[in-house]
Amino acid sequence: MPRHAQSPADLPDQATVLSMPGLDYMRAMLEGRLPEHTIGAVMNFHLDLVAPGHVRFRGTPLFQHTNPFGALHGGWYGTLLDSALAGAVMTMVPQGRWYTTLEYKVNITRALAIGVEVVAEAHTAHCGRSTGVSTAELRGVADGRLYATGSTTCIILE
Repeated sequence: MPRHAQSPADLPDQATVLSMPGLDYMRAMLEGRLPEHTIGAVMNFHLDLVAPGHVRFRGTPLFQHTNPFGALHGGWYGTLLDSALAGAVMTMVPQGRWYTTLEYKVNITRALAIGVEVVAEAHTAHCGRSTGVSTAELRGVADGRLYATGSTTCIILE
């Protein structure tokens, strides 16, 4: 199975998604039993760690992720952080339920150079019947510097 879905046929159907708790679903992606989301292939990042209420994604921005001035586009930070933030919530979603992002916020603390590997580490702060909240940090792998932070609220659906 490819790391990231290559076509709609690679994606699990709704019955598969709802058949397992979110933690099991995220672990299945990490272990390669289910494909990761396609945006990771486009943005050059992947799932790196899954635990209850905690996920980590690893990625490296490329030239094609730059803005018209040659700097890393803010959408790259946002996409990576949104994936980590929502993934942390997903690990807490019970079987038979699913989620989607209601809102997220990103604070970029410093410019990230092309080719610098980073990790986005997210932790769930709250997961109730109808909402989940998480926070994340984006840090350089080699230098440990903080490049961005994020937070999200997700709606949990039946």
